[in-house]
Amino acid sequence: MQVTTVDASNAGFRDVALQVRAAGLLNRRPGYYSVKISLTIAAFAAGWAAFVVVGNSWTTLGVAAFLGAMCTQLGFIGHDAGHQQVFGSRQANRFLGLAVGNVLIGLCYGWWVPKHNAHHAHPNEVGRDPDIGDGIVAFAPAEGHGTARRSFAWLLARWQAQLFFPLMVLRSVGMHVSGFQHLLRRRDRTAAVEALLVALHMVCFLTVVLLVLSPLKAFAFVAVEQAVFSFWLGCSFAPNHKAMPIIPGDAAMGFARRQVVTARNIAGGRLTTFMLGGLNYQIEHHLFPSMPRPNLRHAQDLVREFCVASELGYCETSLPESFRRIIRDLEAKGHMAALAVAMPET
Repeated sequence: MQVTTVDASNAGFRDVALQVRAAGLLNRRPGYYSVKISLTIAAFAAGWAAFVVVGNSWTTLGVAAFLGAMCTQLGFIGHDAGHQQVFGSRQANRFLGLAVGNVLIGLCYGWWVPKHNAHHAHPNEVGRDPDIGDGIVAFAPAEGHGTARRSFAWLLARWQAQLFFPLMVLRSVGMHVSGFQHLLRRRDRTAAVEALLVALHMVCFLTVVLLVLSPLKAFAFVAVEQAVFSFWLGCSFAPNHKAMPIIPGDAAMGFARRQVVTARNIAGGRLTTFMLGGLNYQIEHHLFPSMPRPNLRHAQDLVREFCVASELGYCETSLPESFRRIIRDLEAKGHMAALAVAMPET
């Protein structure tokens, strides 16, 4: 006879969810998002205006860094739209996501949303969370001879701690490629619309850059802009789940427990929230993904009390400490990869 285990945290989460709803924390915040979106797009436009005014000068690399930062802020808005936080209408949220994602940033919104939703449904779960398959964090050496094992992939795995920050600057490249592959696989009307929007972004972006800058400066401008965007975005997402518990694919866990034990909050005030796009309240965000960004901090006390009472724990650290834990975890995995290769064949 199969015995079903009831997760005691389920009842507690139902209670806190009712409190959150009664407090109006799931209500839309149109005023906040109107100001946030307007100011972010205005800053983005001002960056491009400054680029044209500065002209064919190496000084534009500073403008490139600023535009990379603004792309990250636009990405946070796209994230909120993907979670239906901005508007009550799914169509309006999708329109916003396409506008900031495909048109302004050049990333495929239609690829990112289902991928991110899968992560939220199964955070840090082996075989089901697409994010824990990204990069070089989890490496298992393949069967074979030692020479074959000492491949490029093994070298990346062995030195993943040292390469963690340098490789962060390539994050956007992988996102662009994955989005392009997604559009090629789908080949339907929706994919065609998204492809046209991304193509519009690429044509406008490259045309403006090449009209203003010499080829060498243009290359440097694009490299800096994408590197800043990639690094900031990566440093905003990495602390959330890296070096947190990994859940086996066959584990039976309640919703609240699954979301809480795999997530890490980052301590800090309004500046931290701005820098990380609200992702510093990762536990609250995973428990209530449709909660508008400005409401997350108001839900923290209720959520923390629930987590402690339900013995789920509540992981919250500073940003530097989160990266120290990630690096230590990557170093341990790197040593395990080296040890596996060094073991004699049996």
